[in-house]
Amino acid sequence: MIKEAMYIKSLTDLKDKPDVLPQILLLGRSNVGKSSFINSLTNRKNLARVSKTPGKTLLLNFYLINQNFYLVDAPGYGYARRSKSLKDDFIIMIEKFLLDNQDLLFVCLLIDFKVGPTKDDLNTYQFLRQLGREVIVVATKKDKIPKTKQFKQEKLIKGMLSNPEIFIAISNVTKENIDKVETLFLSRIDEVIHP
Repeated sequence: MIKEAMYIKSLTDLKDKPDVLPQILLLGRSNVGKSSFINSLTNRKNLARVSKTPGKTLLLNFYLINQNFYLVDAPGYGYARRSKSLKDDFIIMIEKFLLDNQDLLFVCLLIDFKVGPTKDDLNTYQFLRQLGREVIVVATKKDKIPKTKQFKQEKLIKGMLSNPEIFIAISNVTKENIDKVETLFLSRIDEVIHP
């Protein structure tokens, strides 16, 4: 169970990262609900600030969980109003983080259950797979689709992503399946700490 969660620091360069602990990187487009997801997962109301303006964050935010791993919140991608130089900076920062980071355990890719994977989501997913990174897909906003249509929507999303190994659809509003994500994250961290 996640008992402790605290914000540690924000950075743009890996050389400034905090102490050596396993990391889980959260990636997703702007407005997918990453901050709400962090707050739901850690059971804190305002641990991650929910911005009214999507695409505002251009830093990697480190949250220390249970004193034994970091959740790393990356800036949202695919935000149209960002300048080209900012978009390029974002790509370079994420690429370096993925390639040069020994502490990164896996990537949690958040997509919008209602909208489905966007072109940016699909490109990011392919890019992560090409790098050989393990990807856990978490689809947010499950509550936005009527229950009768959820099975069909899930099948559609999984098909677009070539049936990912791990796919969990959640709701930050109803807290549906948040416990599944928590259990998965903690068991994976436990495997690393106690091999």
